[in-house]
Amino acid sequence: MCLLQLRMSKELEELSPLDDSGHGDGSEEETEEDDEPKICQVCGDKSTGYHFNAMTCEGCKGFFRRAMKRPAQLCCPFQNACVITKSNRRQCQSCRLQKCLSIGMKRELIMSDEAVEKRRMQIRRKRMQEEPVTLSSQQETVIQELLTAHHKTFDMTCTNFIQFRPLDRDQKSISEDGLEPPHSGRVFHAAMHKTLSEDALPQNISFSSPSTPSSSFQSPQSKERKQHKSVIFTTLPHFTDLTTHMIKNIINFSKTLAMFRALIIEDQIALLKGATFEIILIHFNMFFNEVTGIWECGPLQYCLDDAMRAGFQRHLLDHMMNFHYALRKLHLHEEEYVLMQAISLFSPDRPGVTHHSIIDRNQEIVALTLKTYIEAKRSEPNKHLLYPKIMACLTEMRSMNEEYTKQVLKIQDIQPDVSPLLLEIISKDS
Repeated sequence: MCLLQLRMSKELEELSPLDDSGHGDGSEEETEEDDEPKICQVCGDKSTGYHFNAMTCEGCKGFFRRAMKRPAQLCCPFQNACVITKSNRRQCQSCRLQKCLSIGMKRELIMSDEAVEKRRMQIRRKRMQEEPVTLSSQQETVIQELLTAHHKTFDMTCTNFIQFRPLDRDQKSISEDGLEPPHSGRVFHAAMHKTLSEDALPQNISFSSPSTPSSSFQSPQSKERKQHKSVIFTTLPHFTDLTTHMIKNIINFSKTLAMFRALIIEDQIALLKGATFEIILIHFNMFFNEVTGIWECGPLQYCLDDAMRAGFQRHLLDHMMNFHYALRKLHLHEEEYVLMQAISLFSPDRPGVTHHSIIDRNQEIVALTLKTYIEAKRSEPNKHLLYPKIMACLTEMRSMNEEYTKQVLKIQDIQPDVSPLLLEIISKDS
């Protein structure tokens, strides 16, 4: 009976996934650091350190752990006095176990299966972190496409800004002349359906209908209105032109992306209406000076008071200012900025979206690309915190979006200089 048990035990030991040569079982151990050779106190083989409170080799370490977890009773087929050596240690498990116990190996130091698996996962995770992370070819293509679209549609020199109506910082009022918004009569939906359905990107997208009067022409009704009403928000005309310019750039940026063009027109419009304000914020963050609190846009500079003179209120502007400080302090690369824009654009929960699964998949591709880019291109020790911080900034922008809409509508009620294009963007009609 003992011989049969011995044979079965030997076969089980050979088939065990944690055999005598196994490593990483998660036992409590201390490895000797000096160069002096150590021997296993059980079998005399080369020791790898202290395991379960005794100096042993890997084989005896694994044997002791298995023996303590095995319910079967071991018996010696000889006289319970076997001398355990490296060559015969498999012949009598009973005497080998007794030798383990006699040198002080402790059962209570054996980790549970759950603890062993947890430690193995930690080891795998550490190895993965040590291996260099690289962007896949698909992710490289996504980044390059976004950068190309960004460079085509976004001018960091801001030379066009000086063509807008002057930035009047007068606290009282400005001249009654030249206040008619140059983009009145534009219809957002008609323009979107026209431009988004075209195969080729036009150089200059026009949102004006053929019958729209030029900016220099003023109807008798508008002249009469201006004779009886002074301007309250002095910088609003300039910000109206600026916002309209930015919206057109964002539309062109989106049209350049293959993932965006593949969507139906209705979903394209829904995504643009939801993301435009957020992408404008991201654009302006590239110009924000975190030391002075000034937006340095080429020939022009903007401060918080300029937005207040356009009619916006402090409970939005203070929130917005905190956002710009938080995002700018992350010191994002240009690639991270454009990926952030794409994550905002492809938000499947925007009102009016119909094909949620497609847009969700697009957003997942872009988000994973951002995360991989950070791991591959950043070398800072705390780089693992950057991705969640960016996602938190995206959440902050979503929270400001609704308040921005409310304040624009209030401004329009007081001084109807907000462009119809912006009013269409913030409207809830799909």
